[in-house]
Amino acid sequence: MSDTFTQSRSDGRVHNAIDIMAARGTPVFAAADGTVARLFWSERGGITLYVRGTDEHTIYYYAHLDRYAEGISENKFVRRGDVIGYVGDTGNAGAGNYHLHFAVWTVDDPKRYWSGTDINPYPLLMGKR
Repeated sequence: MSDTFTQSRSDGRVHNAIDIMAARGTPVFAAADGTVARLFWSERGGITLYVRGTDEHTIYYYAHLDRYAEGISENKFVRRGDVIGYVGDTGNAGAGNYHLHFAVWTVDDPKRYWSGTDINPYPLLMGKR
């Protein structure tokens, strides 16, 4: 795994996430306790999942999933380590480019879970803060 947080993307965007390469179907685990805020299909992210942390201000975003884990639904509480989905290549990942696009941000307005201040998840996952 490498830190891809500041890499450039199309249309002048910055990545603001990390890509974790893995084989198709590899389980994706919840990074923290929280509630599934939204299950969503998007052109860029494909099959996506948003988890709102227990602090109500931190969002964990998982994209390019192949599918959701059985029993995952909006408003379901998940614990850190629960399987929530499986690695895929949906959205703009590119066919066969299997990986998890993982982003973290904090929101000022919990009703606007899709928008906030980006946090680089790489140091968090590597145990560095």
